[in-house]
Amino acid sequence: MVVFKEISEFMKHLLIQKAITNQHKVFKSHVAHFWKNASYDEVNDVINSSLSIDGEDKAIIITEQLVREVLEFPDDDNSPTWFPERMVKGCMLRMGYNGPLNKANYLKGCFMKPYKIFINSVIHALSHRKGGYDAMKDYQMCMLTALVLNKKYNFSRIVFHYMKDNITSGSKS
Repeated sequence: MVVFKEISEFMKHLLIQKAITNQHKVFKSHVAHFWKNASYDEVNDVINSSLSIDGEDKAIIITEQLVREVLEFPDDDNSPTWFPERMVKGCMLRMGYNGPLNKANYLKGCFMKPYKIFINSVIHALSHRKGGYDAMKDYQMCMLTALVLNKKYNFSRIVFHYMKDNITSGSKS
C-alpha cells in the first residue's frame, strides 16, 4: 500500500487536480439537450448551444478560454499540445512501461500498478471516448508526459478540440 499512497499524494498535487477529481451533478437531459443544439462557429472559434432550465432556453457559448477557466487548467494559448516522440517514450519507460514501444497506442495494462491508477484517472477524466480505456492515444501519452515531467501542456485546447470534434464529426462521445 505504500506505493499506492505515494501515487495518491502525487495526484493531490497535480496541476489538473480539479479536472480529474471535481464532481458536479450533471443531468443527462441537460447534456443531451446541449449536444442536440450544439453548433460550431468557425469564424469566432466558439461552440454555441442552449440548455433548457425551468422550461426556458438559455444560450451557452463555450470557448477554449472558458474551458481553461472552469477547469482551472494552468495553461495558455502558447502551451504545447504535443511533445517529441523520444521524450514521450522516455517518460513511459520511467513509469515502468513493459510493452512494445513502437506501437501507435500504449496499453495501460503494461504499466506498474500505481501508474495504472494515475493513467486510469487521466484517461477517464480527459478522454473523449465512450469506451476502450486501456489503450492510450498519442495526445493522452503527451498529457501524462506533461504531468509526470511537470511540463507546460495545453489541456484546454485538447478538451475544446474534442468538444468541437463531437459536433463536426457527428459522433457524440
